[in-house]
Amino acid sequence: MMTRICISEFMDEQAVATLAAGFDLHYEPSWADRREALLSALSEAAALIVRNRTRVDAELLERAPQLRVVGRLGVGLDNIDVAACQARGIRVIPATGANARSVAEYVVTTVAMLLRGAYASNTEMAAGQWPRARLSEGRETLGKTLGLIGFGDIGRLTAALAQAFGMRVIAHDPMLADVDPVWQSAGVEPRALDALLAESDAVSLHVPLVPATRHLIDAQRLRQMKPGAVLINSARGGVVDEPALAAALREGRLAGAALDVFEQEPLPAGSALAGVPNLLLTPHIGGVTREANERVSMLIAQQVRKALEDSR
Repeated sequence: MMTRICISEFMDEQAVATLAAGFDLHYEPSWADRREALLSALSEAAALIVRNRTRVDAELLERAPQLRVVGRLGVGLDNIDVAACQARGIRVIPATGANARSVAEYVVTTVAMLLRGAYASNTEMAAGQWPRARLSEGRETLGKTLGLIGFGDIGRLTAALAQAFGMRVIAHDPMLADVDPVWQSAGVEPRALDALLAESDAVSLHVPLVPATRHLIDAQRLRQMKPGAVLINSARGGVVDEPALAAALREGRLAGAALDVFEQEPLPAGSALAGVPNLLLTPHIGGVTREANERVSMLIAQQVRKALEDSR
C-alpha cells in the first residue's frame, strides 16, 4: 500500500508532480474550505501539506492517526498545534527562508508607496481633478528611519533592501542581545520597543503571533508612534489591534498603513477596517509570488519526501 500525502491548499504544480511518483497523492486546494472532506481524507494519511488556512488542531490530529509529517508552505506556525504534533511524534516542517525575499520586497515597496502617498488618486484623476498640490507633499525614503519589530531572517533582508533605498534602519528583538554581532554586520541599531516607535518614520512587524505579541500594537503604542509615521504588518493578524489602527488613521495621527494579515481571514465584510483612509489592504500575499511559491513548494516537497522515507 502506497504512503498517502494530502495537500489542502495551493502548491506549485511542478512540486506537486514531484510527489506523485511513489506516493498516494491527494491534492485538493479547496480542502481549506471543506474541512470535513479533508478530515475524511486524512484517515490513512502519513503527511499533510498546508498553508495558513488549514487548522492543524486536536480534532484534525484525532482524525489522522497515521500522520507522521506536516509540511507548512510558509513560515508561520500559528495555525498548527506544534506541541500536540510533537507529543504524537509528528514532524512539523516550515519553509524557512524560502519566501523571505518576497516579504522583504513587499515591505520596502509598501513603505515607499505610503511615504510618497501618490498612488490613490485614480478616482479623482478620472473625474477630471488634478490633485497635484496635495500629492506634492509626499516624502522620499532617503534618510528616513525604518523600525523593524523582530529581526530574524525576513527582518534582516528587509533591512538590507531598505538601506539600498537610503533608509536608516533600527530594530527591536528581545531574542537578540545588544552586543550580538548581527547588529554590526547588518548595519542596524538595536532599540527598545518604545524608543523604536517614537523614532521611526515607518514601522514594520516581523514577529510570530504568540500571547506576548497579540495586540502588541494597540492604541497606546499607536499613540507612541511618530506623528505622520506609517505602519506595515505582513507578519501575523492579531499583532495589530485593528479597531485601534482604524481610529489612528481616521484621526490623522498616522500618515498611512498597510495590512497583509488579519485577525480573521478572509477579512469579513463590514469590518472595522472598511472605508478607513490611507489604508492599503492585501490578502495575505506578502510572501506569495510566482518565484516564492516555486521555492516554498519545492522545498516542502523535497523535505516531506525525505521525512517520510527516513521514517519508514
